[in-house]
Amino acid sequence: MRGGVRVAIVGGVFVVVAGGVGYGGYNLWQGISGGAGVGPMSDSARNPTGPVRPEEVEETSKKFLAAWAAGSSDEAAQLTNNPVDAGPVIAGYAAGAGVSKAVITAGTPDGTKVPFTVNATVTYEGTSKPWTYTSELTVVRGASTGRPLVDWKPSVVHPRLTKTTTLRTGAAKTAAIKAVDHKGRELTKEKYPSLGPVLDELRKKYGARTGGKAGIETVLESSDANVPDSTLFTLVKGEPGTLETTIDADVQAAAERAVKQYGQASVVAVKPSTGEVRAVANSPAAGFNSAFLGKQAPGSTLKIATAALLLEKGLVGADRVAECPRNVMYQGRSFHNLKNFELNGKSFGESFARSCNTAFIKLIDDTKDDAALGKVARDVFGIGLDWQTGIPSFDGSIPEATGGEAAAQYIGQGTVQMNVLNIASITATAKHGTFKQPILVAKDLDDRPIAKAARSLPDSVAQQLRAMMRRTAVSGTAANAMLSVRGDKGAKTGSAEVDDQATSNSWFTGYAGDLAAAAVVQSGGHGGDAAGPVVAKVLNAR
Repeated sequence: MRGGVRVAIVGGVFVVVAGGVGYGGYNLWQGISGGAGVGPMSDSARNPTGPVRPEEVEETSKKFLAAWAAGSSDEAAQLTNNPVDAGPVIAGYAAGAGVSKAVITAGTPDGTKVPFTVNATVTYEGTSKPWTYTSELTVVRGASTGRPLVDWKPSVVHPRLTKTTTLRTGAAKTAAIKAVDHKGRELTKEKYPSLGPVLDELRKKYGARTGGKAGIETVLESSDANVPDSTLFTLVKGEPGTLETTIDADVQAAAERAVKQYGQASVVAVKPSTGEVRAVANSPAAGFNSAFLGKQAPGSTLKIATAALLLEKGLVGADRVAECPRNVMYQGRSFHNLKNFELNGKSFGESFARSCNTAFIKLIDDTKDDAALGKVARDVFGIGLDWQTGIPSFDGSIPEATGGEAAAQYIGQGTVQMNVLNIASITATAKHGTFKQPILVAKDLDDRPIAKAARSLPDSVAQQLRAMMRRTAVSGTAANAMLSVRGDKGAKTGSAEVDDQATSNSWFTGYAGDLAAAAVVQSGGHGGDAAGPVVAKVLNAR
């Protein structure tokens, strides 16, 4: 060995081995595929072109999976189009994840994609247990050689593996938790998939406080210290401690079902009188918790806060006539209503219920303060305060803006950034009259500081706001979606154009009884089209 690099003979050729594993630039195609060796080849044999043929897909995937299953990480890596990155990951499958044996069975190819099932055995300190999961690979032509190779991605080894995560089997860093809802019913990621990321975060923060004992697990270990380990497989169960959450199992189940039908959707339900989060669900369920961490323009659902501002300043009244022209120009920027509708001689409450953009934007100058909306959002609705829910959350942002950008903020567009947790909380504040910071676990569990708004909604403003939301739910843009919701109810619809999407995001928020909920469906259209039924199903589960 010289300078940390040694030369090994693999398959009859010399390969530079760095760090003890051969992931050099030489491709071992012929040695692995049963060719005659590394003798001269014709140009056409060396650089084939055209789409990868079915027989090449089958042969390449077969040899890759066989090499991987045999523990030949160098051979498997050389059958990919990025052996330098692939090699350490495949080697880590045995060394890091503790996989002592693997039987990998290929499924029927779908074009260049090959699904497969991994039946592995995980072993740690003399204990072994079977581990089964599925993944897939894609065969492509090598850019320089033209040979069929596996298109390398960490997700080939495990569907949840990424460039910033590694597989590790060992003693868990924190004790397992047995999370229960506010009625003592157990919450598991198997039964409630959307709670997977939430439970991982709760375990990271509160596992040591529950008195449980750590087990032995195979986890996705992130290079980001702010991202918790995610358990993939349990080799030896620990002794979990019980952690009570504010979730309601019935509402959570309804939320899971409601978002599952969409490719990308999120919903949160909050109890207005306490701020307790009753449900949080995302589609897809695993991975990023967009319900708590998302940052998007919420469209006209933000008009709840804008209306509160205008009502408090006395610029409008729920029953007073307000102008709602088809379009309006504000400092060089034109704004219009959906399908350019207008309302003549109608009240501001009707403009709210019909989601008239121009009725709001016409009054910006009268507030005499471009930052007025941001101030109300913070001082009354708690937006932008440091929320301590129990897990990480983005708490909303309405940055200072001027001109047309400030006008866009009044209707939830432009630089406004929110998620459904924020919008559900705004709705809860409108219902209760006072901001109650959303929480997932009780404050006294860790005595963390809970955010408090500077002031409540004035009673007259709160009453008018609820009256307008009730009108929206009964006869306005939210009426169809809220038709099945019983009891006293209120709602607001919204849609937001994001980037170059052909269809706007569908936003919807509403309350019924002592439950408020908000939802967003990516590319779902207008508020009542997709997000509305999601919220209605959640509210009906109370």
